[in-house]
This record gives sequence, C-alpha cells and structure tokens, in this order.
Amino acid sequence: MKDNAIDRLIEKIKETKNPTVMGLDPRYEMLPNCVTEKYPKTLEGVSQAIIEYNKALIDATYDIIPAIKPQVAFYEMFGIPGMKALEETCSYAKEKGMIIIADAKRGDIGSTAAGYSNAYLGKTKIGDIEKSIFDIDFLTVNPYMGTDCVKPFVEDCKKYGKGLFVLVKTSNPSSGELQDLKLESGEEVYTRVANLVEKWGEDLRGEYGYSSIAAVVGATYPEQLKSIRETAPHTYFLIPGYGAQGGKAEDIALGFDKEGLGGIVNASRSLMCAYKSDKWKEQFDEKDYAKATRAEAIRMRDEITSAL
Repeated sequence: MKDNAIDRLIEKIKETKNPTVMGLDPRYEMLPNCVTEKYPKTLEGVSQAIIEYNKALIDATYDIIPAIKPQVAFYEMFGIPGMKALEETCSYAKEKGMIIIADAKRGDIGSTAAGYSNAYLGKTKIGDIEKSIFDIDFLTVNPYMGTDCVKPFVEDCKKYGKGLFVLVKTSNPSSGELQDLKLESGEEVYTRVANLVEKWGEDLRGEYGYSSIAAVVGATYPEQLKSIRETAPHTYFLIPGYGAQGGKAEDIALGFDKEGLGGIVNASRSLMCAYKSDKWKEQFDEKDYAKATRAEAIRMRDEITSAL
C-alpha cells in the first residue's frame, strides 16, 4: 500500500472511474423502518441499526465508489454505542478497500490538537503500547486558529501516511460572513487559507503532483471554486454541496484539472436516502434501499464524469 494518502485516494478514484465519496451521516429518522424495527429504541439499538444500514450501503457501492465520509457528529450524538458504530463502519469499509475520510472538523492548539490527531491519524500511547484508535485515511480540520492548530495534524500525516481536508471555502449559506472578507492585501480570507494549505502540504506531494494536505471547497460557490483551483494547483479538493444543497455537475467541474483529477465530490442525503427520492421511490421500495443508493451512485458518477 502506498504511504501517501492522496496517491491512495487518486488510484482508488482511477480504479473505480468515479471521483465521488458517499457521506454516511446516519440520522436515526432517515433510516428505513425495515431496519429500525429490528432493534430496541435504546442507544445500543440505534447503534446496531446504524451499523446494519451503513454496511448494506457499503456492500452496495464499494465497487463503484472509492471512499466514504462518515460525519462524526452523527455518531457522537449516540454516545459510546454511536462511536462503536463509527469504528465498525470504518473497519468494514476498509475491509472492502474503500478510502475513509472522517469528517470531524477538528481544530485546536498544542497538546489538544495532538490529542485529536492521535485519535484519528496517529497512535495513542499507553506505556510501551501504541494503538491506532480509528483506522482512517483523511480527517477534516478547521484551520481558523492558524498554523499551530494544523501543525500537529500535518506531522502525523507525514509520520503515518495520512491526509487532511482543511476547510477553505465551505458550502453553507453564511460561509461568506468570514471567509469572503477582504484583507488589507486585497485577497479574501479563503484565498489566504488556500495559500497556507499549499504551503503546509509542500512536503507531502505525491506522484500525481497533489498533496495529502488537501482542502474542502464547496460546490455551491463555483466562482470561488475556480479561483481556488488556480490559487492552489497542488491541492486536492473535497467538494461538498452537490445534490441536496444545490451544487451542479458543471459547477463542480471547475475544481478539476485537465486530466479529470483534483477533486472528489461528496453526496450524503441524496445517496443515503435515495429510496425516498422521486427519482427512485417508484422503482425501489423501502427494503431495497441499498439498491436505490447504488442506482443513484451510478447516476451521480455518470453525470459528474460527463461534465468533466
């Protein structure tokens, strides 16, 4: 296995011919009744329902989708059982050969940042024993406390062959309140952060020219997506905002290079809840939820690759 996280991701994208990632954000009310009715309405029961649901979606898509992106909040909210569901989900996807992007948006300084990094990227030391807690490939981080909140994560990426997706220009409606502000230099805050990401990733560039220190850039702001691609030519993009948030394939294409690389597009609700959508609910009933997710994943892949 390659020791450069971005090369592993790119090769998986090339293998599946699909630059997309399935977000696994399991809100309990989204799960089909055919799954939830099997388990008691307790934290442990919810955890088991999430595991069954996630594994079914992974089984349905691992050969056509290169990566999953579990949003850690939707596991943390169910306490220890929820975090066990996260661990089992990541382990199962890893067994199937998928790349794991943990969406936790961590960001702090000093020993606290190191603790977060130990949990997700590095190893936790207990006496003479060092143990990996979550076996993931990438972690999302919030850089808005500056370089010293990102540095511990970068060091673990170098040491353990892991990667980061650093928030640069996010897809949410109010992101511009801070990220679009102009500095005295005339550049926007998000442009300054994009330049920092390029700098932080200089020592982790792989054979495709991209760094394992990558960026989150939303599909909902295509002009910014295009400008950040020009600002940060060695930075890979995780592109949220496709589908339910309104991002279109032609907008997403602005974040890619001429070789069709440079980005991986996230979809969560549109994949996880495909069985409820108007596109698929007549073809698939509730018990065929995983088949609906696969059908939507293929449709999404074809739409995005044709735009590239």
